[in-house]
Amino acid sequence: MDPISQGAVGAALATSTQDRKKQLFTVAWLGALAGMAPDLDVLIQSSSDPLLFLEFHRQFSHALVFIPFGALLVAAPLYPLARKALSWRQTYLACLAGYATHGLLDACTSYGTQLFWPFSNERVAWNNSSIVDPLFTLPILALVIAAAMRGKRLLGIFAMAWALFYLGLGWVQQERAMAIAEHQAKLRGHTPSRLSVKPSFGNVILFKSIYENQGVYHVDAVRVGLISHWCEGTSIERFNKQNSFAELAQDSQQALDIERFRWFSDDYLAQDEAGRVIDMRYSMIPDAIDAMWGITVDVTRPDDHVGWWASRQLGAEELAHFTDLLLGRGCLEVSK
Repeated sequence: MDPISQGAVGAALATSTQDRKKQLFTVAWLGALAGMAPDLDVLIQSSSDPLLFLEFHRQFSHALVFIPFGALLVAAPLYPLARKALSWRQTYLACLAGYATHGLLDACTSYGTQLFWPFSNERVAWNNSSIVDPLFTLPILALVIAAAMRGKRLLGIFAMAWALFYLGLGWVQQERAMAIAEHQAKLRGHTPSRLSVKPSFGNVILFKSIYENQGVYHVDAVRVGLISHWCEGTSIERFNKQNSFAELAQDSQQALDIERFRWFSDDYLAQDEAGRVIDMRYSMIPDAIDAMWGITVDVTRPDDHVGWWASRQLGAEELAHFTDLLLGRGCLEVSK
């Protein structure tokens, strides 16, 4: 999730688990910093290997087994600033609470988090929350600030209650969207080999549906409100390395990088009109295949690393279309 959400939830758990009215302000900022700290793994980058950050972001620093050590690494440099208000034990526990929220919160998104590293490289993605959602974050942030300023632990408890309620709501919405996507695929006469639905940007009402049928990805949008809607999108062939880059040797660096990107993308790969290999899971518009990132392959330089590109632009036309989808305009009402 975004840093503000991570910090707010980290502070919420820290303030809700420590009953020290006069120290809640210190507890809150310790929990907030610890809640954001795991994302320092983005600093692990290489100028020669653009995919290195994909392997380490949301890896060891986000793993469940690393939580006690991560909290220690945060508490140690912050203790001199907190020692007037808290003991070492209290400082560590505040950081432990904040740090513990990060990986689990990230796993609620669709990006993928290696919660069980080093025992498994599986990227856990529960798909019940958008990476950025103001309706999730702002109430938590307001309650945490009030708890810290007024020394009211109960407000921190309310903040955590809202976080759990909203994430639970996202789970219900995701299940509703999944049922509609499965039903619509059946109506098309398709039997998906796999199907997933992911929240669109900033809400848990509009979802992106992706399923694979006979080597073709079908991308649509599903709106699950009081009235549910199906918004038909488009389709694209699944990426096939042998067809696109048959001349690449299996042990070449470019071929190895394609496999690294395949692992990161959970094998949701396609090739756009420009010949770039794209991650199908993400687009600013949920019924589109306009990928947010991907790699460029140069078969004339097989021993070099692939290129990396990213684009998160949303123009006025795309924003208007997103708004229409969010409101269900131009979509079919689902009777199921």
